[in-house]
Amino acid sequence: MAYEYSIDDPARNQKRTLAFIIVVIIHVLFFWVLASGLGAKIVEVVIAPVQTKIIEDTPDEDKPPPPPPEMDQPPPYVPPPDFAIEAPAATGPTTAITNTTTERPTVAPVPVAKPVEHQVVRTPPSTQGKGARITQAEYPPSSRRAGEAGTVTLTICVSESGRPTDVKVRQSSGFEKLDEAAVKDVQRNWKLVPGKEDGKPVPMCSDFKVTFKLTD
Repeated sequence: MAYEYSIDDPARNQKRTLAFIIVVIIHVLFFWVLASGLGAKIVEVVIAPVQTKIIEDTPDEDKPPPPPPEMDQPPPYVPPPDFAIEAPAATGPTTAITNTTTERPTVAPVPVAKPVEHQVVRTPPSTQGKGARITQAEYPPSSRRAGEAGTVTLTICVSESGRPTDVKVRQSSGFEKLDEAAVKDVQRNWKLVPGKEDGKPVPMCSDFKVTFKLTD
């Protein structure tokens, strides 16, 4: 026959009760910390931020560069010897090779003859011919008494009709009165054969001589 019994220890019961109360208080505090956000701050304080620093390797500027590698010197150049080779003269027939092409030979352009310029045939005015009328200039009396004589060269411009349009002294006779007498006579009395170009009368100038000569 089995028996069950228990011993009631008041000291032991107090310890259990105290432990239970402590556990309850710890849980209450834990939930309060979580609810108030204090736990997150505690975690931030406990876990400090980790800072990283990158250290760059700086080249050693004071260190001289390594010497260049030694290279093998090539052997000195020795020129090859010269050999004179004489070829025997060819005695047999030779073969000539000609180049052929399919291109047409270029023909030099035929030079174009320049047109022959028409040479205008000019005929100067004349004191002789059909329609010409030439008179002898009056000898100035004072020049006759003074024994003045000479030849004056006149440049006479003649119109298509043969009339003098302009008279100028080209070369004097040496005496002014003789020159004036010759100019006046030509302007008043002369009619010449007009100058022509290809047979057609055109205005033209020409030189004429008038001579004053004393006679006994």
